[in-house]
Amino acid sequence: MTQPRSTLISLSDTPYYHCVSRCVRQAFLCGEDRKSGKSYEHRREWLEQKLLCTADSFAIRVCAYSIMSNHYHVVLRVCPEQADEWSFKEVVFRWHSLYSGTVFSRRFMAGEALSTAERHELNQSVTIWRERLTNISWLMKIVNHALALMANEEDQCKGHFWESRFKSQALLDDRALLACMAYVDLNPIRAKLARTPEDSDHTSIKNRIDSIAKKTTPVKCLDDFVGIKKDVDGIPFKLEDYIDLVEWSGRIIHPNKRGFIKSDEPEMLSRLSLDKDAWHTLVTQFEQQFGHWVGSEHIVRQVYEDHHYQRTPSTRSHRCLFG
Repeated sequence: MTQPRSTLISLSDTPYYHCVSRCVRQAFLCGEDRKSGKSYEHRREWLEQKLLCTADSFAIRVCAYSIMSNHYHVVLRVCPEQADEWSFKEVVFRWHSLYSGTVFSRRFMAGEALSTAERHELNQSVTIWRERLTNISWLMKIVNHALALMANEEDQCKGHFWESRFKSQALLDDRALLACMAYVDLNPIRAKLARTPEDSDHTSIKNRIDSIAKKTTPVKCLDDFVGIKKDVDGIPFKLEDYIDLVEWSGRIIHPNKRGFIKSDEPEMLSRLSLDKDAWHTLVTQFEQQFGHWVGSEHIVRQVYEDHHYQRTPSTRSHRCLFG
């Protein structure tokens, strides 16, 4: 049974979510149409820039993303505590970077005095905007709406561009997060669009590798790898370890490299208690293996209980793949 979005995104369970949007019918997000020969590759840049710029206005960090020919993946971390720290003026400024706001908010930003009633009305708007700036649905709505308008204008057509709002999966523990990020970053390799992670254009892994190679600052909204540091928000792994793991995983799934797989597995697999076969399944079939909640079996069962599921879905994949 289809679950309402409000029950599938629960920050009390996890701040991490994997989201996927797919084009309707045979519409092209990117790539080349074999029938007409027309190239839509420029739309990858459209989407990448819109996704990263929009996320920068939200209290949401991007852990991983990849942009494919008719869909895209993004792994997000919601940071409500960050939004709570924003000043009144910063909330208005961030909302104005997305929408025009209200008459009162524009007057406020222009330095004009507001009456008591006008200020009360603006206070109510800012409270709503602060909550929306931590809402994944609003982020995806803004990104998808903008791309749909641009693509339909280019194609000189009307109607739906995306087949639905978006699919989401809650990542309940570190192993689920790591596996999903690797699954997303390896999408171009599985689709034979790239041979190595550093060749995977319009992905977070290439963005991170380029920032290391060129010694530049990573994109601001990309989440930081903080390792095992306590009291520091970010992805709980080291960036170097993650890149090694993705590179090793790419060698497993790439058909032209099967004979050159390194015999020594990355240490991160051992630390996470994952074997090579389970990891191969995770980074190639993540969406197919899991529904809305992803993580160790006992955590998933607890979520089912907390959300009062009348019929408990199967946890076989969680047990087999995460132990």
